[in-house]
Amino acid sequence: MIINDDSILQNSFTFAPQPELMQVHNGWENLPSFENVILTIGTYDGVHFGHQQIIKRINDLAKANQSESVLLTFHPHPRLVLRPDLELKLITTIEEKVKLLANYGIDHIVIAPFSKEFASIPAELYVKDVLVKNFMPKKIVIGYDHKFGAERKGDIDLLRKLAKDFHYEVEEISKQTIDDLSVSSTKVRKAILEGDIEAANELLAHPFSLSGEVVHGEKRGRQLGFPTANIEINNPHKLIPPAGVYAIKSKINKESYNGLLSIGSKPTFGEYNEQFVEAYFFDFKQDIYGQEIKVTLIGKVRNEMKFDSKDALVAQMKEDVKIGKEKYFCQG
Repeated sequence: MIINDDSILQNSFTFAPQPELMQVHNGWENLPSFENVILTIGTYDGVHFGHQQIIKRINDLAKANQSESVLLTFHPHPRLVLRPDLELKLITTIEEKVKLLANYGIDHIVIAPFSKEFASIPAELYVKDVLVKNFMPKKIVIGYDHKFGAERKGDIDLLRKLAKDFHYEVEEISKQTIDDLSVSSTKVRKAILEGDIEAANELLAHPFSLSGEVVHGEKRGRQLGFPTANIEINNPHKLIPPAGVYAIKSKINKESYNGLLSIGSKPTFGEYNEQFVEAYFFDFKQDIYGQEIKVTLIGKVRNEMKFDSKDALVAQMKEDVKIGKEKYFCQG
């Protein structure tokens, strides 16, 4: 589904059924009759290595208690609603996040529509009318710095204070644990914005990706002997790395391909006021216009450059292919 600015603000989103056993619940309508679940809460942008450790913990607790694991997350990202001036860019769109979470054995994901009204619920009512009423949790597993409710007054101490009244336990992921992992969405974002894809992928413990529809372009790459797939990134809040050439992998029509991704404004061919994302796949001759594809970024080959001629650009592109194959795909 394409998410534009209007649909983000209107909390309009749907999903097809997800693979394996994970169930995805959009909003508060038609939730199962949860009881004694192991619950965690957060935005989980990126689903990075630290997030994965929390997920493993709730899954282990659920198995030990013959219960189910539930992850409550929010759409749109709270900062897009409460601080639009910050122009937050997302490591993962909501669709990408759900697909990633499906890999980690969670029983249920609940996607709560986030709004200013939701954020204004007093913290104690949030615990009573959101967490307890909807989930009847046996245990809530939360990070040490998690805040919730009006003016972000709710925290781990309030959860502990109300635990006896509402018959749940609280487990805190300590600051020490988080610091030891040395992972955060902020660190991942910083690495991507610096073009350090290898560092970002290490923090994520999975490759960063970009997705979009293949659209018609100027077909200049074909004229140069390097036909490219122009990828239209549908979500305006998606984080895109800085201009440059990157090594990529992709699965197209069930086949895996390696290639290069060019991000930038095509400075050799004039002044463009937009950013282009173009993929060149090695040994690939299919027509994929109109298809949605995902490319996973492996590493950066070079920064964007302006060339004096087409011949100079073609020579550099040949060198990019050689470097990409040798460095990232072990091909001579």
